[in-house]
Amino acid sequence: MAWRGWRGRRPFWGGVLVLFGGAEILFTQRAPLPIVLHIGIQGLAGYLVPAVMVLCGLLILFNPAQRLFYSILAVLASLGSWLTSNLGGFLLGMLFGVIGSCLAFGWLPDQPPRRRWLRRDRTGRKAADPAGV
Repeated sequence: MAWRGWRGRRPFWGGVLVLFGGAEILFTQRAPLPIVLHIGIQGLAGYLVPAVMVLCGLLILFNPAQRLFYSILAVLASLGSWLTSNLGGFLLGMLFGVIGSCLAFGWLPDQPPRRRWLRRDRTGRKAADPAGV
C-alpha cells in the first residue's frame, strides 16, 4: 500500500516513459549495427541528449514539484534526439520521451482518484454510487 501512495503522489508513468525513452536511445548508441549514425563532436551530443532525458525522467519521479520545467526540458531533448541520436533511438525512444513528457506536464496533484467503472442499470441510467460520491 505504501508503493501505491508514493506512486499516486507523482507523475509516475510520465517519468518512467521519459526514463525508458532516454535509456533506449542510449542503448541504441552502442548497437552493433552498420546503420548507426553519430552526429556531433565525436558523438558527444548523441550521448548528452539521452543522458538529459534519463536525468529528467528521474527528476520527474523524485521531484514532482518541478515537473513542468523537467517535462518541457525532456520534450525538447526528446525532439532533439532525432538529429543527434540515431534518429531518436530509431523513433521509439523519441516517442516514449515525448509521450512521457506530455503525461508529466498534464499531471495534476491532489486530484481525487477516479472510479474505474460506472455501473448502469437496464434502462441505461447510471446506477447510484455505493460510496456516495
